Amino acid sequence: MALIWNRTVDWDAGDWRRVAACRDTEPDLFFPVGTTGPAVEQIEAAKRVCRTCEAQEPCLEFALATNQESGIWGGTSEEERRKLRRAWLAARRSAAGSGGSVTSIAVNALQR
Repeated sequence: MALIWNRTVDWDAGDWRRVAACRDTEPDLFFPVGTTGPAVEQIEAAKRVCRTCEAQEPCLEFALATNQESGIWGGTSEEERRKLRRAWLAARRSAAGSGGSVTSIAVNALQR
């Protein structure tokens, strides 16, 4: 049996990684060890970088599409992405014809 993966997300569009704010930041900042103590400050520092980044949405889209389980991606923590991913998958199924951004639909659904 062969596994086939149909890539439905074009995360290379516009090559968002070239303009990502994290390119000029120490990579370890985005991969804190734990979620308590000093890691809380590290997570917030990483999210501050993300908030200034013009590639935040495609970064989050990539993280959701590829199920990134570690680190800060698109301004979200591991726990936040786990919650978002469920909504993102549902939005992705229903947004095929709506023309809306799947990530923004999922984020809006979680904020309700």
